[in-house]
Parts: sequence; C-alpha cells; structure tokens
Amino acid sequence: MARVFISLGSNINRAANTRAGIQALRAHYGDLRLSSVYVSEAVGFEGDSFYNMVIALNTNDDVHQVAATLRKIEDDYGRDRSVPKFSSRTLDLDLLLYDDLVTQEQGLQIPRDEILKRAFVLWPLAEVAPDLKHPVAKKTYATLWMEFDKSKEQLQPIVFDF
Repeated sequence: MARVFISLGSNINRAANTRAGIQALRAHYGDLRLSSVYVSEAVGFEGDSFYNMVIALNTNDDVHQVAATLRKIEDDYGRDRSVPKFSSRTLDLDLLLYDDLVTQEQGLQIPRDEILKRAFVLWPLAEVAPDLKHPVAKKTYATLWMEFDKSKEQLQPIVFDF
C-alpha cells in the first residue's frame, strides 16, 4: 500500500470546492489525514486568494491511477483546462508524493517541485508529515519548513469547518 500526499487548492467558491474535493477523495480512498486550511495569495496571476491544504492517504492504486483519479475529480468539479496555467481554479489537486518515488514523466513529476518552492504546499505538508523525509532533499518536512524563506508568500492558517 502506497502513502500518498496531495495538495488541494481552490479560489473559486473556495469553501464549497474545498469540502467537495475532500468528500470526493474520501469517497474514493476512504480515510484521509487532513492538514489545516491555509489562505494564500494567488501566485503568478492577479486573482482571489486561495484555500490550500495537504491531504495524506493510503492506496493500492498505482501512481498513474492516482493521477488520473485526481484529474477526474478536478474535471467533475468544473476545472477549466482551457485557461492559462496560472489562473483561478475551482479545484486543483496535485499529487505531491507517492511513497519515495522520484520520477519525471510527461505530466507527472514526483516529488512535485512546488514542495520546496511554495509555502502553501510545504507548511501543510510539514504539518501532516513533519518527520517524513523529502526523497531528493533528504531532509524532513519540518526541517525544510523551518529553513524556508517565509517572507516570499503571505500564508495564514484559518479555522475551517470540514
């Protein structure tokens, strides 16, 4: 069974879409471990702020099946793939980690480079898996978060009713 970490983000009807994404993942995978929800500014474009979080789960699905499931869930909740990469999203589900897999395939990058570059990914990941080591950096997520330049992005945990 693989341990998987997924980032969830939304800046369109963000509370409802965050809940919907969690429900869809729970319906498919069962038990989930949820980070706190964080509010962050849009990165790479002018837009409404995002709700972001990280979700941990276990699955027997292979990495490609997980990626396909995430894409289907995004599509089911109105993800518009015709817009530029950096734009508003109803639901954005990114596969961050799949066990200790390190791969760079067309459309699939594990671990996601956003882990080391974006506070809205690293902080919630450090929250749910503080002692887990990044498969390339070889440091724990707690250490990576401690060393992260937090002046780059505004990020705030919020109280969220799941």
